[in-house]
Amino acid sequence: MRIRLTALVAALSLLGAVGCGATAAKEPGTAPSAAGGSLTGLRIMVPNTPGGGYDTTARTAAKVMEEAKIASGIQVFNLPGAGGTVGLQRTINEKGNGKLAMQMGLGVVGASYSAKSSATLPQTTPIAKLIEEAGAIVVSKDSPYKTIGDLVTAWKADPKKVTVGGGSSPGGPDHLLPMQLAKAVGIDPKQVNFVSYDGGGELLPAILGNKIGFGASGFGEFLDQVEAGQVRVLAVTSEQPIDVLKDVPTLKAAGIDLVFTNWRGIVAPPGIGDADKKMWIDAFTRMHQTPQWKAELTKRGWTDSFITGDEFAAYLTEQDKAVAAILSELGLT
Repeated sequence: MRIRLTALVAALSLLGAVGCGATAAKEPGTAPSAAGGSLTGLRIMVPNTPGGGYDTTARTAAKVMEEAKIASGIQVFNLPGAGGTVGLQRTINEKGNGKLAMQMGLGVVGASYSAKSSATLPQTTPIAKLIEEAGAIVVSKDSPYKTIGDLVTAWKADPKKVTVGGGSSPGGPDHLLPMQLAKAVGIDPKQVNFVSYDGGGELLPAILGNKIGFGASGFGEFLDQVEAGQVRVLAVTSEQPIDVLKDVPTLKAAGIDLVFTNWRGIVAPPGIGDADKKMWIDAFTRMHQTPQWKAELTKRGWTDSFITGDEFAAYLTEQDKAVAAILSELGLT
């Protein structure tokens, strides 16, 4: 079995203050154009806990925009809950607020199904897809599993005994990855003992504390811990080896026919004006063109996958259908 979630559509993360009430007033700002000068009053919501992939992506983007003088005083804040759907609902409630955007990705797509959310991504205003990132199978430094083969052997012997943790709700990437891995190695996904954490910031302590057998998440969330020798990455889910993890095999190289790629993007509330939509798209387009952003892509091992506006909207629609199909195939809907 060979599965690449993002390819299915082509071929098939509290820091800072949260505004009071369900709907906040628009922040004052500059003219709604990022064609020149520095924008002010912008806010980016991260719909899960600090330290995870969404959080890192949003704060990196904000930092680059500040350094490049595209925007100043960007407020990045966390609003975790229900796999990102609490933040999604807040975004929907902020209808017409052109100064707010939400960091999101595949996890929010899946959570909208698993949480049976009344707030859905098609209600938002798509702004930009930013990056793709391979997944990783991660264990603590003192785990008994030294290789992906060791892990798979123990997992197949007693699937329910080997607990897997992920930083997303059922239907998100950290859930879909181990389910597809299970299927690829001959384990019934329904037998997988999956524990959901609200973002990589919560998942990491569970891995370090040996509260789970292994973790499945984006590899970028563990680079500092890998360098510090606190965790081991047993395998990555990319087609080719990852430069920043040169000694780590891909699943394919380890004899497991599975490729899996996660992605992250930005949406805004519904009902924003054309000028505000253009402001956000222009701001991220300018950010994408900076040497600072290119350096962050290299540093973090992210794959550039930048698309905006209507093209991103079409991609979101296709991803929604792909997630629904995979969950159905795995018997998880």
